[in-house]
Amino acid sequence: MSEHLNMASIKKKQPNRKERKQISFRVSEPEYLNLERSAKVLNISVPAFVKKKAQGARVVAPKINPDDSKEMARQLAALGNNVNQLAKRVNQIEFADKDTQERLSADLRRTLHGLGEIWRQLT
Repeated sequence: MSEHLNMASIKKKQPNRKERKQISFRVSEPEYLNLERSAKVLNISVPAFVKKKAQGARVVAPKINPDDSKEMARQLAALGNNVNQLAKRVNQIEFADKDTQERLSADLRRTLHGLGEIWRQLT
């Protein structure tokens, strides 16, 4: 029986982590509150914030709060879908005037590109 327990303790399972090394350090209460406040503004955890700062990353506060950005992303996705549907319809219609069709297609592409730029600024 004791042999079985001995074997079990030898075969301790190691957690599967990407980063195997761990660094621990202590901070005062005011320092922690400051770190916590900064992390909360960025909508990330305190350990993630400290790791980014330790790696020299320039962390920038988001321009829009997370709830508003989710709603804006939803609305942008809906607008993008509408533009794609319009583009598909324009390409299906046989215009007598190819110039008009090309102008409409170009306008739709510019609109879709503009939506993409707004999306990149949000994320």
